[in-house]
Amino acid sequence: MTLSGAMGADRIRPGHWTYHLALLGAAALMVLWLFWRDATHLFDIWWTSTTYGHCLFIGPVVGWLVWQRRGELAQLTPAAWWPGLILVAGGGLLWLLGESATVALIRQLGLIATLEGLVITLLGPMVARGLLFPLAYAWFLVPFGEELEKPLQQVTVSIVMPLLDWSGIPATNDGVLIHAGRYWFEVAEACSGSKFVLAMVVFATLVANLCFRSPVRRAVFVIVSLIVPVIANGIRAWGTIFAADKTSIEVAGGVDHIIFGWVFFALVMAAVLAIGWQFFDRSPDDPAFDPARLQGVPGRRIDPLLAAVLAVAITAVFPSWSAFAGSRAAPLPVHMALPEVPGWTPVAQQSVWRPDYPGADAVLQRAYRDVHGHQVDLAVAVFSHQREGGKLGAFGTGVIHGADRWLRVADLGRIAGGNAMHMMATSANGQTQNRDVATWYRIGDTLTPDMRRVKIETMKARLLGQRQMAVAVHVVSEGDDPQAIEAFVRALGPIDRFADRLTGQL
Repeated sequence: MTLSGAMGADRIRPGHWTYHLALLGAAALMVLWLFWRDATHLFDIWWTSTTYGHCLFIGPVVGWLVWQRRGELAQLTPAAWWPGLILVAGGGLLWLLGESATVALIRQLGLIATLEGLVITLLGPMVARGLLFPLAYAWFLVPFGEELEKPLQQVTVSIVMPLLDWSGIPATNDGVLIHAGRYWFEVAEACSGSKFVLAMVVFATLVANLCFRSPVRRAVFVIVSLIVPVIANGIRAWGTIFAADKTSIEVAGGVDHIIFGWVFFALVMAAVLAIGWQFFDRSPDDPAFDPARLQGVPGRRIDPLLAAVLAVAITAVFPSWSAFAGSRAAPLPVHMALPEVPGWTPVAQQSVWRPDYPGADAVLQRAYRDVHGHQVDLAVAVFSHQREGGKLGAFGTGVIHGADRWLRVADLGRIAGGNAMHMMATSANGQTQNRDVATWYRIGDTLTPDMRRVKIETMKARLLGQRQMAVAVHVVSEGDDPQAIEAFVRALGPIDRFADRLTGQL
């Protein structure tokens, strides 16, 4: 064997922990730099969101879990493993799919997947198996569960109404609005209990791993930890309404935020622990894994330095392609105006409702009235292309945005083919206003009322370099008047052709 051949063989030989950890740290920093926008966005969510504040503790917990395994890990030999690069590429591809569909959740999952691919690549499969639970627990760094809010709102209402009847408080509900006693209450997204449920899932998963050996006991403990906070949140909401009926809305609000907001969750967590305590069958100090079962050196090894360089290079391909494909914007007409509609007369008065699309290239709105006195608003938001800060379906934008006085009361299914909802607002003088709104989206050559389809079509356009024009169309009736929406849409004509004429595509 030549000297150079011997040195080459020595470089792929399983190495020392210090060398492999240094390469892992350097590669991880490079990946975070490539995806700096998503990394900073993640931290901003952890720091500012009350729903995802628990994510701030996931990093330290993962670090502690690794430290707890340090004795067992020291008995293993790290080895760079080239199949791990496939996982790195898979994480990058997942990030690209999320970037193309403008879905932050998928981008963030891709970031975590890429970082975990680095661990497997630079430390090897044996070490990764020893770190299996910390690596799995790190997925909680991604803020997920927003889609639970709407169903949990309905569950909360279904728990509150029987309790109000049992406690002698007359109550009726319209969707998520409850009229009980002297007051109206909204079971808002923040009151759905989703933050309790998500935090309990994170907590219960950790306890299940540390304190149980039996997979069945672990599963039962996690399921109980899901059910208890949902029921408890319904009781919390009932307690707030009960306190308001017996005292005042101001006193009840203070009790809800101070007592229920801080003390109630701690009591629920203690109750879940008390339920599971007698069934614990493992000490948290027991060894996490048996290092004797993970001895040996895997095949398909690669030089650690080369593995680190290749991992970073592979990762860099995905944001580079995204920057190229995402910069292609469709040209818009210099002047865009909403059309005259047969049988409907434009109304000069200002509408009390307006859509919120701060990143759109153009937002147009016009009110119309027919001879029978029905009135609707036609509102359109146009995007030459979708990007971060300017996209359809961005959180807190659209028909109702975060700080709006309008509240979503109920979903109405389809009206004239559009996805419809009923919303309500209360003016300063106490008068309520009702609106029905139907929504369509035109993305490329596709017309859909479904935001999930918008995400898919946006992803396809970005990945394949196709036309990325996107249009949101809303028809809003004055009052609760779905027939007016249907009549207006018939007079307006096909929504896809209307959107294409407006943006100069016809």
